[in-house]
Amino acid sequence: MALIHLFPLSHNFSLPHNLPKYPMKTRPLLLDHKYGHYSRCFASIPTTHSQVERQSTNYQPSAWSYEFLQSLKNDYADEQYKDRAKKLEEDVRSMINNENADLLATLELIDDVQRLGLGYRFERDITGALDNFTSSKGCNNQRIDKCLHATALSFRLLRQQGYRISQDVFNSFKDDSGNFKESLTKDVKGMLSLYEASYLAFEGESLLDEAMAFTRMHLKDLEGDVSKSMAEQVSHALEVPLHHRMLRLEARWYIEAYNKREDANSLLLELAKLDFNIVQSVLQNDLQDVSRWWKEMGLANNLSFTRDRLMECFFWAVGIAFEPQLSNLRKGLTKVAALVTTIDDVYDVYGTLGELELLTDAVERWDVSAVKNLPHYMKLCFLALYNTVNEMVYDTLKEKGENTLPYLTKAWADMCKAFLQEAKWCYNKDMPTFKDYIDNAWLSVSGAVFLVHAYFVLNPKFIEQALEGLEKYCNLLRWPSIIFRLCNDLSTSAGELKRGELANSIHCYMCETGVSEKVASKHLSNMIDRTWKKMNEERVVDSRFGEGLVVTAINLARIAQCTYQYGDGHGAPDIRAKNRVISLIIKPIE
Repeated sequence: MALIHLFPLSHNFSLPHNLPKYPMKTRPLLLDHKYGHYSRCFASIPTTHSQVERQSTNYQPSAWSYEFLQSLKNDYADEQYKDRAKKLEEDVRSMINNENADLLATLELIDDVQRLGLGYRFERDITGALDNFTSSKGCNNQRIDKCLHATALSFRLLRQQGYRISQDVFNSFKDDSGNFKESLTKDVKGMLSLYEASYLAFEGESLLDEAMAFTRMHLKDLEGDVSKSMAEQVSHALEVPLHHRMLRLEARWYIEAYNKREDANSLLLELAKLDFNIVQSVLQNDLQDVSRWWKEMGLANNLSFTRDRLMECFFWAVGIAFEPQLSNLRKGLTKVAALVTTIDDVYDVYGTLGELELLTDAVERWDVSAVKNLPHYMKLCFLALYNTVNEMVYDTLKEKGENTLPYLTKAWADMCKAFLQEAKWCYNKDMPTFKDYIDNAWLSVSGAVFLVHAYFVLNPKFIEQALEGLEKYCNLLRWPSIIFRLCNDLSTSAGELKRGELANSIHCYMCETGVSEKVASKHLSNMIDRTWKKMNEERVVDSRFGEGLVVTAINLARIAQCTYQYGDGHGAPDIRAKNRVISLIIKPIE
């Protein structure tokens, strides 16, 4: 095994004279103003041999001060709340496992449990109940087969859980001409369930494509006697389908929606509120740990051209893995996200092409002696990455007896090489083909780095086939990364144009085909939909990577759609992005 070096990164690093100094802004606990747009500016930086033009951007400072993050504390870490939650958990478990309960009622209970964010507490119970449903009376139950809501709900729950159930279960809801029966449009609950189920489709499942178009059209034009609660659910689903939503944000929304329902189960609702707040207390502790790491790293203070987005990085990690038992994964992914963000700014914003080639070579060789060839600001970046990854490798070696260094360094090196290719396109003002761009960009977006790291945290033992899949970037890594890239490009293309970055999926497609920006954007949205279908099918394949990584990959696609839903929620977070953070991490449910 290669010797792992750890070099301290302290605040004793002095800012060299050849880096531009920007005035430090006072950082209040929370900033209420919206973030500004990118602006392109250049500063002449004296170097040893010549003048170098540096590009920079006016990134807004972090809205979350270190002092504020360290002050966070809700009261739900106390044992009394955990004890009450355990008692309620047993009560709900009895409901799920009640063999005498109505089949549809059990399915609806499972759906409520999962949407309220409680699924992780009842994984075995839910799997057992669905196993019973598929192996016995459930799939041949007349009441289920004839009810659109029950059929669609069971289909969605089974596919979500990884069962390979056929789309043919919906054939009975078509008329003689092969279209969905018009009488179904009066069943709003059933239509909504069918709409949500249609997003679990595989490629080539035309029946589910028809179901999506049919339900979306009629749900948009709701008529008749529809309750306020049902109308809110429909509006929520039409904005973003359940299958594509970030799980923890959905849990917060659904708890509030469930609280308004007359048929709400009081024990289930109490557990959901308690659980949300207990998990939030765990998230706050995790955030405080990584914020101390980030402050000690000192990159935000020393590299003023980069985005200081520790909170946004943590929010991203929560989107990938919110469960309280996954603190180590969450904290590791936050560190990965913070380093990716910093290094991305080095390649996109500040480094010269020659310097970027040196940095890429240093990361690929993973040789600390390469530091001597790097300019000072890159020394900081490389040593921060080197130390952090090596420490993760050491922890895994100590706990699991496996050396993960070759796999992690390969993932980082491949991402940096993809960054470098984009920098070359920008420097040479080259416009790649759409295919060449996508082939490079799904790696440069960093999704593979997140998932490679996640695999080694989630699995107690490493399987040879899985390790080969990580090295070759199998489809489980590729599909969510493509969704991540396309969502990112759809929201950030305007800012990239201002920085002079022409290589973007929208611009490449427009240049290659001659279509308008609107048509190009629609093409990307369709690509996202098709990629989701590929990922849906990956969900029901027996995975060599383990259930944990499969779910993590799906959640990566979800948090990408969430982050870029209204714009660049990572690089330029607005008031909506801030409110999301408050609702999940800062403010408990009352």
